[in-house]
Amino acid sequence: MGRGTTTTNSLFFSSLLLLLSSLLFQNGVVYAQEKIASSEEEALGLFQERETLEIIIGGGTTPPDYTPCPPPPKPLSRLDKARKVLLNFTNYIVDPKGFTSNWCTQTINTCDFKGIRCAPYPHSNELAVAGLDLNQAGIYGRNNKPLSLSGILDRIPELTFFHVNSNNFSSSVPKEIISYGFFFELDLSNNKLCGQFPMETLKNKNLVFLDLRFNNLAGPIPWQLFEMDLDVIFINNNKFNQFLPQNFGNTPARYLTFANNQLCGPIPRSIGKAANTLTEVLFLGNRFDGCLPYEIGNLKKAVVFDVSMNQLTGPIPYSFGCLRQIQFLNLAKNKFYGAVPENVCKLPGLINNGNLTLSNNYFTEVGPECRKLIKSKVLDLTNNCVPGLLNQRPQKECWEFLHSVKPCPNEKYLLSYAPCAGWKETENTEEVAAATEPVTYNALKPHRLRL
Repeated sequence: MGRGTTTTNSLFFSSLLLLLSSLLFQNGVVYAQEKIASSEEEALGLFQERETLEIIIGGGTTPPDYTPCPPPPKPLSRLDKARKVLLNFTNYIVDPKGFTSNWCTQTINTCDFKGIRCAPYPHSNELAVAGLDLNQAGIYGRNNKPLSLSGILDRIPELTFFHVNSNNFSSSVPKEIISYGFFFELDLSNNKLCGQFPMETLKNKNLVFLDLRFNNLAGPIPWQLFEMDLDVIFINNNKFNQFLPQNFGNTPARYLTFANNQLCGPIPRSIGKAANTLTEVLFLGNRFDGCLPYEIGNLKKAVVFDVSMNQLTGPIPYSFGCLRQIQFLNLAKNKFYGAVPENVCKLPGLINNGNLTLSNNYFTEVGPECRKLIKSKVLDLTNNCVPGLLNQRPQKECWEFLHSVKPCPNEKYLLSYAPCAGWKETENTEEVAAATEPVTYNALKPHRLRL
């Protein structure tokens, strides 16, 4: 290529360079001052993209419009949780007496709800609903639906007592009560419970008061009931049947009512094991049969013993003379026979305004001490077979019974043995306090009990 051509090309590139320089200068870019890329990533713009990505996922500088997440809500207190349960319960009930009328949002303090008892929860000292008393409220389910214990009894684990006498609860006892650490009293009396004995009540080892009377419970009484550390057992006026368990005497309960059920068989001999605790026991209005065991004489603290209106037979055991605290002894309306023991008629608790009821049996003999009680109207011996006494059975009726009755297997022993050590008739003349109204007889009415 000639020199002319070379010169022409040089002029062309020079002109092009001047034109580009002019354009760059006009756009405020001076490439001579631009930083030289230190890496291929920087040259390709990848460094800027990575920096932006780090900002997006939390690295690097926080964007000016970033809003942190709000903190989690504060956990509800024990009292607030119970409040929600109580308010929710009112949605499912009809309260004809307005018992729960102030269970509403307008009542600021949950402890002001009627029938609610609050107390500091052990260990944490946090205020909680400790008890619920809906006794005699007459509450029933809305829209004629069954009134369930679930939804209230199973939702307040801080409960120490739950009293709902005279309502319309009809469901089973929720199993949640098994884990309640301070649950001592359960009163479900005079409701509409049905089915067999609620075993859930026997799995909370803290329970000391159990009231299931006036319901429609049926079937056998479980042996586990008498292994619990209960002080009060009221299960009268149901439909319990079959024999009493043989471990009956293991119970430490002071007050027992089995009245007006369909229990049968003999009174268990183990009853004597309850000597140090049993104070009042009602067996009346069942189908018990057989002879009374002499071990009943061990009940040195018994104040009330009532087996009336059954099918029991045999003589009164001589051991009954050991019942030094007895004030109410009722054997009426059975098939007892023989002589009324004189040592029983000398018991101080009976003499001092007590009550000895032996009417409607087949007794044939009374001594001078018993006649004193008849005169003072402590002893009722009407409609028996005692010669010379007024208001006795017809002679023919007595003869027919006494010639057909089968004696007890150990009758001679029953008529001679007294389990109290060193027993002497003169010891029974000691004074005791005048008889007071028994606790258990109040249980024969469906209203609430005040022990």
